[in-house]
Amino acid sequence: MAKEKLFKGGEFLITDALPEEVFTPEDFTKDHKLVGKSAEEFGVKELLAKREELQNLNVPLVKEMLRKAGDLGFLGADMPEVFGGSELDKVSSMLIAEKLCSGVSGFMAAYGVQTGIGSLPIVLFGTPEQKKRYLPKIASAEIVAAYALTEPGHGSDALGAETRAELSGDGKHYVLNGQKQFITNAGFADLFVTYAQVDETKFTSFIVERKWDGVSVDEEEKKMGMHGSSTRAVIFQNVKVPVENVLGEVGRGHIVALNTLNVGRFKIAPMVVGSAKTIFAETIKYAKGRVQFGKPISEYGLIRQKISDMLIRIYLLESMAYRTAALLDLALEGIDPTSAEAGQKTGEALRKYALECSINKVFGTEALDFVVDECVQIFGGYGYIQEYPAEGAYRDSRINRIWEGTNEINRLLIVDMLMRAALKGELPLLDAIRQVMGEILNMRPDMGGGEEEGVLDKEKKMVSMAKKIGMLSAGAATQKYMQKLANEQEIVATIADMIIEVFAMESALLRTLKKVQKEGEETSRIHIAATRVYINETFPQIEIKAKTIFAAIAEGEELRTQLMGLKRLARHTPINTIALRREIAESVIPVARYHLTKL
Repeated sequence: MAKEKLFKGGEFLITDALPEEVFTPEDFTKDHKLVGKSAEEFGVKELLAKREELQNLNVPLVKEMLRKAGDLGFLGADMPEVFGGSELDKVSSMLIAEKLCSGVSGFMAAYGVQTGIGSLPIVLFGTPEQKKRYLPKIASAEIVAAYALTEPGHGSDALGAETRAELSGDGKHYVLNGQKQFITNAGFADLFVTYAQVDETKFTSFIVERKWDGVSVDEEEKKMGMHGSSTRAVIFQNVKVPVENVLGEVGRGHIVALNTLNVGRFKIAPMVVGSAKTIFAETIKYAKGRVQFGKPISEYGLIRQKISDMLIRIYLLESMAYRTAALLDLALEGIDPTSAEAGQKTGEALRKYALECSINKVFGTEALDFVVDECVQIFGGYGYIQEYPAEGAYRDSRINRIWEGTNEINRLLIVDMLMRAALKGELPLLDAIRQVMGEILNMRPDMGGGEEEGVLDKEKKMVSMAKKIGMLSAGAATQKYMQKLANEQEIVATIADMIIEVFAMESALLRTLKKVQKEGEETSRIHIAATRVYINETFPQIEIKAKTIFAAIAEGEELRTQLMGLKRLARHTPINTIALRREIAESVIPVARYHLTKL
């Protein structure tokens, strides 16, 4: 079998990958499946069994669950074995995150920080001594970690921190003063990775221990959701931080923060996959038992349509996230975790896929919001009642679009990162845009009307055309505004939406084609149906977004010319998505759970 290909970050927009070149959940190895089943068993027997007890903050129980997860090696999946970790690949790490984050908010938030932004800065940028001192204890949950970046006056503008750190006269420690806000795990954390300005302008990262004099926390925040998690302000008053606890280099804290957030954003994807699958199963179970007008509501067309749409979103996200996890694994191959340059090399490798990490974060969090919203609707009045799972899932989901960089910030970052890669020569995007603009007048795409050669051939062409539409739109906008494009946030966000949808459509398409190649069309029919529905209904939206951009940047003859080119790219013949949705619903309702991935 052909090996997966290491594509460059953002390369999906200009290259049509082959199915065998991407990793899919159908490619899980025996080791992956063993890890996944072990995590799933813990998730069901330990976490879901205690969901009621973890709905509101229960610090002793959360810490007990973290320790148990640590004993099983789940907390150290991304840590080198030499420093007490399990040293698993990113696919395995993602499987653990998915199975442990099944909607139990009290554990999920604590786990997410402990294995993500709370420990990754030390994994990536810690000195050997810092790693030896802290990582084994974080991996076992002897130490609970927190990430203190956000300040009361600085949310998205995190690098503008007002917290200050002054070097003592003897040069042995920094004196830290300032306040951080909305810090997850703050109520019971033993360690904070935090940031401050040294000499007013040198943004720097520090490892701060809770037990040190001058470290305190405020009262618990009263939140909309995630009631089982701890969220407090952290206050530093003349805290003496040894110079040995500078993380990375003085004045280079932005490198630590941005690389950590890139990976943190990606790690949200498996967490929302797990939450979505859990609430999806709850939804079907309820719909099968709720009788109205003499039959279960799961037998009604509009309920079945909702169930199908929920499954389709989960399938898309799962396809995207595991594709990205495998790319990260390929990028990290050959890096010795014990070497002095390991952190720098790892950070550099991961930075190249920051764009895909942001895409997964935006699509995933909005997919989960869609799923929980439909769950509430299917539960009807009971969806609004706290005793039922829909209400809590709805509230808990909402924060995902805010933390780890708001989805608005991530949309801006997606286009910014793509353009930076193009200008640096890392990605031949500008050449690809020029090629699309040059060939468009002679293009006569065959988007329907005749017999297709094979399964999903039409959808393959639509994805290819969607890429061209995205490049055409980005090229026209860049030509119009040049270096000032970043100021046109509405246009930038619309371009980002097109890029996100291209990655989503192609990830599902390649996964389904790969499954068809391996197992045949009949075995893959629901995967095919889900892929066809999403691509055929998303493709016209790509055209609408392009029209929105063209209308904003041109008028008169120029606009008419752009729309003529767009029309050539956007030709398509609608298909019967109602029938496909019915087929999806008929396959999933009897089993009452997400059934397209098997461990």
